[in-house]
Amino acid sequence: MNLHNSKISVFGLGYIGLPTAAVLASVGHEVIGVDVCQQIVDTVNRGEVHIVEPDLDGLVRGAVIAGRLRAVTRAEPADIFIIAVPTPFMGNKKPDLAFIEAATRAIAPQLNPGNLVILESTSPVGTTEKVAHWLAQSRPDLSFPGSIDVAPDIHLAYCPERVLPGSIVLELVRNDRVIGGLTANCTERAVQLYATFVRGRCVKTDARTAEMTKLTENAFRDVNIAFANELSVICDQLGVNVWDLITLANLHPRVNILNPGPGVGGHCIAVDPWFIVDSAPDVARMIRTAREVNDGKPHWVVAKIERAVEDLKDRRSGAVKIACLGLAFKANIDDLRESPAVEIVKHLLLASSVSGLLIVEPYIDRLPLDLQGNPTAALVEIEVALRDADIVVLLVDHSHFNSITADQLAEKVVVDTRGFWR
Repeated sequence: MNLHNSKISVFGLGYIGLPTAAVLASVGHEVIGVDVCQQIVDTVNRGEVHIVEPDLDGLVRGAVIAGRLRAVTRAEPADIFIIAVPTPFMGNKKPDLAFIEAATRAIAPQLNPGNLVILESTSPVGTTEKVAHWLAQSRPDLSFPGSIDVAPDIHLAYCPERVLPGSIVLELVRNDRVIGGLTANCTERAVQLYATFVRGRCVKTDARTAEMTKLTENAFRDVNIAFANELSVICDQLGVNVWDLITLANLHPRVNILNPGPGVGGHCIAVDPWFIVDSAPDVARMIRTAREVNDGKPHWVVAKIERAVEDLKDRRSGAVKIACLGLAFKANIDDLRESPAVEIVKHLLLASSVSGLLIVEPYIDRLPLDLQGNPTAALVEIEVALRDADIVVLLVDHSHFNSITADQLAEKVVVDTRGFWR
């Protein structure tokens, strides 16, 4: 199989799958994007995108016009299959592999000897082996790694994404990739594919180590953010400005404290550490605690806002309106997945003391479904929010908010969760 001019099927056209498909098409591969959402499929086939990500729209448009990228809702035969579907957790914080299993079983009927299957979805350790097991169940006529001693018909590998929202297209090409197959030959086949577009290093390992690498990267970030978030709560209690404190402490040559915020969001850092906890619950104590600290920060922010509301009501009568600036999980993107800002807004909508929420999110044109239909909440322009609100809560440090002046905040109670106006 010529890995420099392959027919590649990418399952899942979300924040990782669509950019990956577009980049693969841009270097000459024929790419079939598969997604269960007809609206996403139609959008891509028009050469358009459904997510906000720099450079992605032009890349997709060019690939579609060139005939190297098209989208479908059902699996088709290909040389290589890449699974990039979500891996959420369930209510008990246990990983939900239903999307991966569904994609795997959809791929199975299309497999032919010599095909390569790559899992990119962030997954608990051992998931790539599960993919091999599910495929073997569906296709007993084919051999898979681990099922026999001779070379298998189908090659399987794991290669996690490691990109930053807002720079995904650039980082897909620039960043090093960790690639682990179920056999050394599987690893080599996957490396050959990624070498067609990755300018960083393609580092070889085994599938389990590659799976754990991705989880470790995000757990490391989560633990460090938890330190900053806990520090902000302590400083608030002690009357110390946490932003000044961090600036001073970071003058030490071996100290680099991250910035605190209202919590941790996104599909990676807010989710992946729980996969480690689930796999080793008796020993993953620090990782569990960090998750609990970060999961608890939105509730602390809500309590702080509610105290501000009560203080304001003690000083004057009348309804209290709150402006919530930002819903995304981080600055300058439209991604609301696991966003602490969304969670904070949901809790405020349940507070009887709040008369109205004026929500400002420049990257969306309508509220998410779970916030729609509530008469207390309205998506408004920033000028309206600052004019009408009594309390201004900065939840996301979007660059759009740089235009806010001190005069606009002069008569407001300000709750700044990001140190934006430190």
